[in-house]
Amino acid sequence: MIKKSAAAALVLLCACSRKEAPSPVVRQEVFADIAGKSGLIFTHATGAVGELHIPEIMGAGAALFDYDNDGDLDVFLVQSKGASQLFRNELVPGGALKFTDVTALSGIAYAGYGMGAATGDFDNDGHVDLLITGWQQTELYRNNGNGTFARAEFPFPKVWSTSASFFDYDRDRLLDLVVLSYVDFNTTIHKKCQAATGESDYCTPRAYAPVSARLYRNEGSGKFRDTTEQAGLNRALGPGLGVAAADLNNDGWPDLFVANDTAPNHVWVNQRDGTFREKGIEAGAAYSEDGLAKAGMGVAAGDFDDDGDEDLFVVNLMREGATLLRNETPPSFETPSFLDITRSSGLYQITFDGTGFGTNWIDYDNDGLLDLFIANGAVTRREEQRGQARPYREQNKLIRNLGGGMFRDVSDESGVLFSQRGISRGAAFGDIDNDGDTDIVVTQNGGPAQLLRNQLRVTGWVSVRALDKNRRDAYGAKVFLHRDDLPALMRRVHTDSSYCSAGDPRVHFGLGDKSRIGSIEIHWFDGSRERWRSPKSGRLLTLQQGTGEQTAR
Repeated sequence: MIKKSAAAALVLLCACSRKEAPSPVVRQEVFADIAGKSGLIFTHATGAVGELHIPEIMGAGAALFDYDNDGDLDVFLVQSKGASQLFRNELVPGGALKFTDVTALSGIAYAGYGMGAATGDFDNDGHVDLLITGWQQTELYRNNGNGTFARAEFPFPKVWSTSASFFDYDRDRLLDLVVLSYVDFNTTIHKKCQAATGESDYCTPRAYAPVSARLYRNEGSGKFRDTTEQAGLNRALGPGLGVAAADLNNDGWPDLFVANDTAPNHVWVNQRDGTFREKGIEAGAAYSEDGLAKAGMGVAAGDFDDDGDEDLFVVNLMREGATLLRNETPPSFETPSFLDITRSSGLYQITFDGTGFGTNWIDYDNDGLLDLFIANGAVTRREEQRGQARPYREQNKLIRNLGGGMFRDVSDESGVLFSQRGISRGAAFGDIDNDGDTDIVVTQNGGPAQLLRNQLRVTGWVSVRALDKNRRDAYGAKVFLHRDDLPALMRRVHTDSSYCSAGDPRVHFGLGDKSRIGSIEIHWFDGSRERWRSPKSGRLLTLQQGTGEQTAR
């Protein structure tokens, strides 16, 4: 009896101590690259000739915008050495997602070393215009409304311009423009830099002097005036790469967040009198939580925790980790207040091994929580790729919002695209096929553009195109979706953020399988508010200012 009991106990002990086999990772193709199949054929050219000029490793971006007003998103891809290209989306009226290269017909003839693009209807004629930034050449193209563009005669300075944003900083119903500058570089002052191993490599921006961002006030009649000095934006310099125009202190006026590369980030607080004050340090957004100025590239502004204000996500250099700044601004405070929660959220470890460029908050799975996509690509040699022609390849990241301030890297379980390496740069986000989820155009430095079509089963959703009284996309308006028994969701109308790219101005809400919409409320940039009750899900709604139920301010 004793021996049997001992044997039984031993068996039980072994069974209890045996480790469960890890559950197999469930993989699904969240996104599929259909660029080639859809006709979006484009390869970025760096023009590199072996001198390691720093602009070669930084470009370039993309823009998604409905240039022909037919209801689908067209694609503009920025070229650095050669011709940038405009592709018309044939989804409407053809019904199939196909692209036609219409560059030759469009009148867009940018011949500079391109970096980025920004979009906005600056002349209020109902047609979206296009800005192209670049090294020593920035050009603004006016949309003629007939499928063609005309270059606006405006003397942009011959500096190295990167990201830009159209936004109405003085709330006069005319879109103004901010254009970031990187560093003062030209080939005559090119410096030769080395990696830690002694090999020749691209310089960091610290090798060159920073240049001021430029602010342009829209004077009407399609004219801009440089108000950089008057507004105060020349009082703090930095190698600017990412910009978001958002109401960071909830006072109803758009502020600016600028991600600087190897320098403190800037928070430009709108003083509501045509001027800005830089409050990055006071706001807690200039440095990381350990007091370091990181190499900020792309930026995303959005309400990831559903508390009604906009938080900031900044991607940085490899071995720095990204930065997640939760907005904790008290009511009626002029200076925004942010708390760095990168480590506690899990994002520091997830992003430590990549150099991020294009990024944004996207609800890729339509569960109502804002997730993150990061386009990664190194700018200095990666040791494990020694001997390769271009040793800068990295994996892109898809990061799921778990709620409660926590995130999880789901890249390895999201399909073959996230196992591949590239030198990704720009990322533009929008519903390219109008099916109720978010797709992504990703550019590659020296490689082919990708069109990442969302493959997931579409659950509940609603998208909103918010138009002002002039039937123009209401940049800066906040759209609140009120749900039964759940917190409201807030999204802002904008096309900026990411890196050197412009996205869909329509705001998108995922609802999951069970959420029901009570109402949609829009806070317009002029301070007025309107509500639309019991809208139906599963469709794109166009809501124009002055057509809803007025609500208390």
